[in-house]
Amino acid sequence: MAKSYAQYCPVAHALELVGERWALLIVRELLNGPKRYTDLADALPGIGTNILAGRLRDLEDGRVIQKRLLPPPAAAKVYELTEYGEGLREPLYALARWGARTLGPPSSADSLSPGWLLNAVRATCAADDRIRERVFELRVDDEVARIAFEDGRPVVEAGAAEDADVVIQTDPTTLFCIAAREQSLREAIDGGAVEITGKRNDAERFLASLSFDERLREVEHV
Repeated sequence: MAKSYAQYCPVAHALELVGERWALLIVRELLNGPKRYTDLADALPGIGTNILAGRLRDLEDGRVIQKRLLPPPAAAKVYELTEYGEGLREPLYALARWGARTLGPPSSADSLSPGWLLNAVRATCAADDRIRERVFELRVDDEVARIAFEDGRPVVEAGAAEDADVVIQTDPTTLFCIAAREQSLREAIDGGAVEITGKRNDAERFLASLSFDERLREVEHV
């Protein structure tokens, strides 16, 4: 665990729990559900096995994560967020939106972790009242997500949506540029960077609800 900052301060205390290198990236991976040690190692290329083991131990000691044994036939040990650790979801999404504003779009050389689309949509989507009864399927390269809305909040799940009202297909760079307001929806759709099956107006309203900027998450009307 990080050395004490010797300050009575919640920010200092939080950094003592999750401020070490790789710690928040482990939490990021667990936002999508429990994972085995090998799953985490695969999702975090560049982390040494000793570092991963140490960070997991520190996060357990801080009550951020816990170990659980899956029942047979899996019978595998997994790591998952505790209720306390789950409280990092919104702060981490806010940090992601903040960082994305100066990150720039991904290039063809950049690798994205499996499952990245789920967190990307959860972090950036603010529902438009006009599409809260709709179900969307979003396809971005090999990633596929089903998005519906409950109590005005997006519910994002991995996989295709058999009940989709609208299917949207695009690439990571275009999706980033739309959320960053660096590319207009009309330009992306008319130029073929976004393909739509279903009502175009609903697709536009959904895509317009994605933003890295807090000021724009109150949906712009399309």
